[in-house]
Amino acid sequence: MALPETKRRKLSPQESGNSSILSDSGIESPTKTEDAVDENDNQSEEHTNQTPPSSTGPTRKQPKTIIGQAISKGVHKSGLFALQVEELLADVRLDRDIRRVRVDALLRALKWIIEHIPEQEELPVKEAEKRLRKSNNIAIPFPEPRPSEDVKYKLAYLRPTSINVVGSYAFGTAIEDHGSISIDMAVNMPSSLFQGKDYKKYRYFHKRAYYIASIAAGIAGIAGIGDSDKRKLKCDLKTSYEALNGNDLQPILRLEPYNDKDQDPLSDLQCVIRVMPVVSHDTFAASRFLPNKNCLGLPPAASNGAHQKLTSTPFYNSSLRSDCLVDSYLMLLYSAAAHCEAFKDTCILGRLWLRQRGFGGSIDKGGFGHFEWAVLMALLLHEVISPGYNSCQMFKAMLQFLSLRDLSTHALLVRSGNVQISKGHSPGVFYGEGDHNLLFKMTQWSYKLLRLEASTSLKMLNDSRSDYFEAAFITKVDRPLEKFDLIARIPVSSVPVTSADHESESMRFCRKISSILSKGLGDRVQIIYPFAQRTVAWSTKAASPAVQNPSIEVRILLDPVNAGRIVDHGPSAEYKAEAAAFRKFWGPKAELRRFKDGSILESVVWTGDKSNRPIAQQIIIYLLERHVESGIVKSIDFVGDIFRDMLPEGAAFGSQALTPFQPLMTVYDELENSIRRLEGLPLQIRHIAAASSSLRYSSVQVPTKDHLPTPADVVILFEGSGRWPDDLIAVQRTKIAILLKMGELLTEAKEGIVTRVGLENEKYRILNSSFLEVIYKNVAFRLRIQNEREETLIDRRLKDKNLDPRSRDEAALALAIYKRTFIQAPFHTQAVRTLCTRFPLLSPTIILVQKFFNSHLLFPHFSEEFIELLVVRTFVQPYPWQAPSSVMTGFLRTLFFLSRWDWRVEPLIVDINGELERKDIEMINIRFEAWKKIDPGMTRMVLFVASKLDPDGITWTQKGPSRVVAARMTTLARSAYSVIKEAELTLDPAVLFTSSTTDYDFLLHIHPRFTAVGQKPQPSQAAGKYKNLSDQFLLQQNPNPTDLELTGYAPLALFIEELQTIYSSTLLLFYNPEEADVIAGIWNPNTGPRHWKVNLTYSTRPLIFSEGRADGHHERAGDGEESRSEIDINKPAILNEIARLGGDMISKVEVLRGDILGLSGE
Repeated sequence: MALPETKRRKLSPQESGNSSILSDSGIESPTKTEDAVDENDNQSEEHTNQTPPSSTGPTRKQPKTIIGQAISKGVHKSGLFALQVEELLADVRLDRDIRRVRVDALLRALKWIIEHIPEQEELPVKEAEKRLRKSNNIAIPFPEPRPSEDVKYKLAYLRPTSINVVGSYAFGTAIEDHGSISIDMAVNMPSSLFQGKDYKKYRYFHKRAYYIASIAAGIAGIAGIGDSDKRKLKCDLKTSYEALNGNDLQPILRLEPYNDKDQDPLSDLQCVIRVMPVVSHDTFAASRFLPNKNCLGLPPAASNGAHQKLTSTPFYNSSLRSDCLVDSYLMLLYSAAAHCEAFKDTCILGRLWLRQRGFGGSIDKGGFGHFEWAVLMALLLHEVISPGYNSCQMFKAMLQFLSLRDLSTHALLVRSGNVQISKGHSPGVFYGEGDHNLLFKMTQWSYKLLRLEASTSLKMLNDSRSDYFEAAFITKVDRPLEKFDLIARIPVSSVPVTSADHESESMRFCRKISSILSKGLGDRVQIIYPFAQRTVAWSTKAASPAVQNPSIEVRILLDPVNAGRIVDHGPSAEYKAEAAAFRKFWGPKAELRRFKDGSILESVVWTGDKSNRPIAQQIIIYLLERHVESGIVKSIDFVGDIFRDMLPEGAAFGSQALTPFQPLMTVYDELENSIRRLEGLPLQIRHIAAASSSLRYSSVQVPTKDHLPTPADVVILFEGSGRWPDDLIAVQRTKIAILLKMGELLTEAKEGIVTRVGLENEKYRILNSSFLEVIYKNVAFRLRIQNEREETLIDRRLKDKNLDPRSRDEAALALAIYKRTFIQAPFHTQAVRTLCTRFPLLSPTIILVQKFFNSHLLFPHFSEEFIELLVVRTFVQPYPWQAPSSVMTGFLRTLFFLSRWDWRVEPLIVDINGELERKDIEMINIRFEAWKKIDPGMTRMVLFVASKLDPDGITWTQKGPSRVVAARMTTLARSAYSVIKEAELTLDPAVLFTSSTTDYDFLLHIHPRFTAVGQKPQPSQAAGKYKNLSDQFLLQQNPNPTDLELTGYAPLALFIEELQTIYSSTLLLFYNPEEADVIAGIWNPNTGPRHWKVNLTYSTRPLIFSEGRADGHHERAGDGEESRSEIDINKPAILNEIARLGGDMISKVEVLRGDILGLSGE
């Protein structure tokens, strides 16, 4: 978007500031510490969207902020970005307001309660469970496998050695999430509770689970207790268990006020307190938790052989070690904040960036959240990132490190010993003598996606031409339908345990699926992202959450170039071992094939199946059936090609999208060659250019063999010559003569060509008045001649000061039409045609967006070129995403842009050919501002759409839409996008293309035989009586009928054009050219009751109403009542006129709303 018009939406209505509760809260302060775990980085929706454009809504006032001042002063993009970041940070920081003071009071009371929970003596596991269940109905959230009843160790509860509020709330980097604040409270368990070998075989985690259950029981049994200092917990807290960051080894206690404002005085605090048991760093020896150590013994499925080798358990080790390193990480973060002034601000920026992209500290959110970002940045200080950087520079440095450094192959070691890193599942960032892996919760697929997002954002921020602040920090980028091209929902099957490490069943299944599909799909995909639904909080009365039907989502980002490849090449037959492995993996699908280059390779060939599934889906189904479970295809649900059925008949989907247009392009190329070879033309042809949507792969009417589509426009430019006349009218007559000659030569030179000269623009003498219609191989073309001197003559006419106003208007119209027809249309066609070749999915996406506009009856208010530019922007300016690699993502992202585009204050600038420079964007914005001053009411120009090819910005929107129609477009886009957000993976695409007619005033129902474009009317009744008039007989006589009279014949479009010309100031008409079964209309509200005047442009009727009525209802005056006369638009008469003009074309006139008398419904 344009730089000077950049706006920003607030993420939350918070004031600036940064304070800690540690100084005066009475809670023990970790001197220089930060939490070793991250708060729940739940995703939030975009807050405070732009006000939807409205023709009647109030004008938005620009806030007097530093951003507005920078815009007015023309600050450079980098300076503007820094100012935007500064204002954003001021908005999202938590201040020490009244709410925070009340939260601090709640935390102090909660700390006092935990400190006064009675200690419990050691008990066997079974007795400990019974005691908690009997006393407070509390279950112990033991992780699997649960301790057996005959274990020798016992469970006990001792008062914690310390209780600290930690995490971003205390550190000063917390922000609201869905209006709620997440607060971490670390409860330090005494070391005396544990023995030296408790780190083995889940013993520590079982004792930890008992400790958190004892705290839950203590809080449940103590309500309203006060002490000598009058501290009192004034509300009950809703308690539940939650797996810390989705790790079932680490259950924590979740506390939050109830939502009942009548019974709970703190219900408006909207905070979540997470109580987490931790231990000191020296409770266990650090050497026990090295990445190559095993703390669990043999896996359950392993044999009991004496020589069985123990495998490492890095996830288990890191999970336990993370409870020991809370203080160490906190000291690291506080030290970094002390040495770098911008450290905390960059932590907040990183948190926002991660949250908008769906990342968080939880395993199901990728295992990389605010805490991991902050610690990694602290480790990189002095080594990669300079402490003197500001927050923007540090943020970009972090993105650069994440995108360029592959931590899965080259782990980061900071103050660590000689760590032996096994080839595990996670990237590596090791810090300190404990050699704890900071990224132990990450998987290979989540890390790959993180690097992709970092790389995309870095490229975006390095683009100096535009401002991408909103794309970086405001726009939601985590919705799966907009982010991924294909989503498969697969039921979880049991996977044998092949590793000694602790993993949930769903995670093992995800790893297996990822391995199989990555090998099978290869370079057809960019990312395969298995996603298991996260575990929600569960009641303290249950030891574990309720088991639901487990399933995972495999989210796939396709490679548009390779996704539709038919043949997969394997190893050469000479490599026996590799070929055998290939055949074993692919089974009966593998076959040995010889190729044209003489090579003999193992191969897999994919052809269309009965269900017409895309090749990627066929591969997924085959591999899962072969390597996972037979019959699993019945349980797989795919989301990705849901819009296939929405495309018009004949349109292709996917990488073969251009195929239906190839026959037409072939015919066009043949015609162009035939024209160039003509001899006998008065001038030499310099250039022949296509200027039609069907010749740039974007026509909704997909060419077919048995259908004659709307003629395709072609522009012919001859070499310059002084033989052209200097009179505009004479130029048009000369064009007619040349076209007649060209038609004769074409007919003689090429067999099967039918030509005729047609006339247009009969009302205007200086406009192009002729074209040559050429029908070749059942395809129609309309050839027009461009004369470059014509533009000069029109300019000269416009500058004539003696020209009368009517002639001046005609000259201005002629110049606009000349530029649009002979200059902009060919350039636009060539550019879109090139882009459709570069982006194969651009063509079907354009067609789908056009169908959306048509289905909502917005035709003919929006030109094809405008819609094409909307979609092109999604592909060439895709940030914050990559360029769409499926029709679904391209369509949904275009709708997303439309729902947010405030066209009243923001131009649409499309870098259609990649040549836009900073100065070009500035000039376009200057033109846009000039138009706003010239036409503040938006009566002449509503949408400003500019590109390098069309810097004026009004070529494709000068004829429409009006302000009302543009507001209708935005409203429909917002409604459609709301449906998408609510439905998500259950979206029914047909809902987006279903239009309601309740918003219109009347409907004109069209007879079916007038709705087909370029086809003959239905046969008459005589055809059934006389054999020589039947369709079958005529077809036998002429197998390839071509009716010249019906070429390009669109009666409905002509009828609507005539109605809009006659009633332009009275009503607006809407229709769908694809179905064309109804025309919807609305009345101009300015034609309501008014005083009578002469020269009104519409039919009126008198109204007589009582002076005493104040409610606006019209009625006849009674005897003795004073009355006055006014007029109103005569709606019945106008509708009857329209019905008379339409004749047999209109089958029914239906009035939907309004008081219309004297009009028949039929």
